[in-house]
Amino acid sequence: MKSSGLPFFERFAAKVTRATGRPSAFILACMVILIWIVTGPVFHFSDTWQLVINTGTTIITFLMVFVIQHAQNKDSVALQLKLNELIAASSKASNRLVDIEDLSAEELETLKKFYIKLSELSKQEKNIHRTHSIDEAHNTHQDKLRVQEQGQQKR
Repeated sequence: MKSSGLPFFERFAAKVTRATGRPSAFILACMVILIWIVTGPVFHFSDTWQLVINTGTTIITFLMVFVIQHAQNKDSVALQLKLNELIAASSKASNRLVDIEDLSAEELETLKKFYIKLSELSKQEKNIHRTHSIDEAHNTHQDKLRVQEQGQQKR
């Protein structure tokens, strides 16, 4: 995707998050703090001297919250789309999971119980296998046992 078609803030946020995520940005921030500390005696550790660092860090933090949140939201959507593609591509995966992030906490808890049950069943066989719903967990487990038995009989 070309970045030239992206809105200004998106391009800006991408550049800022890349730049601030580098070790050199951390070193620069440490140097600013060190310079501020060293200048303390020059300014007699005055209220103005303290206000400079407090105001500067507050403003930078405030602005970075929005830039980082934007980048995180974009990454989250991209990750969700990648996972949705994997779900859609798998005949065994439930399409109900495509929009799982939009489910209520109660619905997520129901799905969690299914995967806990499936995990418990798979631990008995030392083999993890995913299925679609709590109702299907037992059936899938039984199907798995039949396939394993058939494989052993063919040997």
